[in-house]
Amino acid sequence: MAQGRSPADWPEGWHWKWREKVSAITGLLAFQTFALRCEGKLQGLMQLNTARGRCRVPEQAGKDLVYVDYVETAPWNRKAIVGTPRFGGVGTIMIRAAIEISRDHELRGRIGLHSLPSAEAFYATACGMTDLGLDGTYEGLRYFEMTSAQADAFSG
Repeated sequence: MAQGRSPADWPEGWHWKWREKVSAITGLLAFQTFALRCEGKLQGLMQLNTARGRCRVPEQAGKDLVYVDYVETAPWNRKAIVGTPRFGGVGTIMIRAAIEISRDHELRGRIGLHSLPSAEAFYATACGMTDLGLDGTYEGLRYFEMTSAQADAFSG
């Protein structure tokens, strides 16, 4: 993966230990993990928490949402890393899956997440999520939320 790149240029989620993450939540009903595979290779991973989140966006403040704990796209699917991704749209598919899980839990598509800096533009622009700014309580990451209306527009 590194192929001459310094560690500073590696994907921000490169250090995530997915096996440990999955082991830590095994048997806990509030968590769901998703893996997207194509052509026999893992293309993306996501972990959701259906019991953690409360909306912060004013028009739906305090309502439940599905919190996206982690989402990761394989490095060979990232335009910023390889120029031409092997499979485009992996992140979009994962966000759509999170919206559907929210709907399955009767939360009307509401989701929230803290974004790594390299993904902020994706959530703001491609997904149309509301940027609620830097969150000093969560590693200083920027927090994004998708309202029911935004979920309908994204899924439409």
